[in-house]
Amino acid sequence: MTVLRTSNLTKHYGKVKALNGVDIEVRKGEVFGFIGPNGAGKSTTLRILLGILKATKGDAQIFGKDVWHDAVELHKRIAYVPGDVNLWPNLTGGEVIDLFVKMRGGSRTKKREELIHKFQFDPSKKCRSYSKGNRQKVALIAAFSSDADLYILDEPTSGLDPLMERVFQECVMEVKQEGKSVLLSSHILSEVERLCDRVAIIREGKIIETGSLAEMRHLTRTTLNVETKEPMPDLTGHDGVHNVEEKEGAYVFQVDSEKLDEVIAYISSFGVVKIESAPPTLEDLFMRHYEGTGAGGVV
Repeated sequence: MTVLRTSNLTKHYGKVKALNGVDIEVRKGEVFGFIGPNGAGKSTTLRILLGILKATKGDAQIFGKDVWHDAVELHKRIAYVPGDVNLWPNLTGGEVIDLFVKMRGGSRTKKREELIHKFQFDPSKKCRSYSKGNRQKVALIAAFSSDADLYILDEPTSGLDPLMERVFQECVMEVKQEGKSVLLSSHILSEVERLCDRVAIIREGKIIETGSLAEMRHLTRTTLNVETKEPMPDLTGHDGVHNVEEKEGAYVFQVDSEKLDEVIAYISSFGVVKIESAPPTLEDLFMRHYEGTGAGGVV
């Protein structure tokens, strides 16, 4: 079942094309990663989905309803966490959490108290005294305390330490197990790789790759660390081999996944003493898409 869908989503600021035909689909019960460098169009897409911006053309629907015309109704079922949280300075963190939850029609629950404990958060302090990380905790606690059906998270762990990032990841997995959907925009590729079922990569306002990590890994390279009985000729010119380094009699290099069988057969003829492989990562895929490109544009 599709929870969120965009079709040919386009946004122009004068002559600048912030988005140019963006198509994404988020299904029920999945965590969908949305990645790209600053200026690629991630935040613009999310603002349109939240009804903050109106698209120049194209279609965007959540739960089958138009994100612009039905924004008020949709927000009752959506929890949103921005990457830079602004709060009322004279209210306490606990008061703001309660306010956000009530705005979605909820009330103070046991879940709120559990999350305050998990995030090691002091809700009694005025918001003016909070660090960036603590402001982020207010938004995260309010979001995960709510009984939302879709969580839209835009750089949600900005300002959090590694321990709190782990707590956030646990929260995401919990809502996924409950059948909720998550759209996660993040620049922390390891976080996306750990949490997401599928990923879309956006560059200069266009989606350039979408799929599960398993489906996308054919585009990446496996790293091999090899020792052989006999010296190998220079591998630099071998088809599918990249970034060859020789370290203390061992060869470290990358191989295009589709050439892996051929390269291993070749190196085995020199008598393999040791071979270690590191599987391709989302970061490998991301960097390969961005090799030799700039990251300019709009957010």
